Amino acid sequence: MNFSPYPGASRAAGSTVEVQVDLKSIPQGACVTTWRIGDAAALVSVPTHVLRHWEEVGALEPARLANGHRIYDDETITRARLIRLCQRAGMSLTEIGDLYRGDGQRRTALVRDRRDRIADQIRRLHAAQDFLDHVLACAHPVVSTCPECSSFAARSASDTSQSEPASHR
Repeated sequence: MNFSPYPGASRAAGSTVEVQVDLKSIPQGACVTTWRIGDAAALVSVPTHVLRHWEEVGALEPARLANGHRIYDDETITRARLIRLCQRAGMSLTEIGDLYRGDGQRRTALVRDRRDRIADQIRRLHAAQDFLDHVLACAHPVVSTCPECSSFAARSASDTSQSEPASHR
């Protein structure tokens, strides 16, 4: 027997709820799978308070049932996963929200800026790795007596002064 406390909904396998909706973008009578916040959080691999926070700051907008409970459909789950991906790329929640709210030019500028910052970080990490590789193989007993180590240090100093904002110099 299928029992559901939601009118027009039936309990599906697991803890999903199948809801019949009548929207122009979805064929009449189609079932849309939705999840409650705990199940949605598990799908996205974040605690429930993170989903609530994302909603609070406007980065995520789950639908609500008549009783106020949040429900997450496939699109909202995908957006939550994209939020995590953008965060791993170093974007703030404000920037992520701007990606969804901004026009094409604003989105392009945000993404280009983040990509350029990542490329700069990668370049710096490669330089640091090259230095450490050299130190491991360096025959000089003191790093400061090695001309190549001194060269790395000089490049690093000029690199830092060029990439820091004027307020940090």
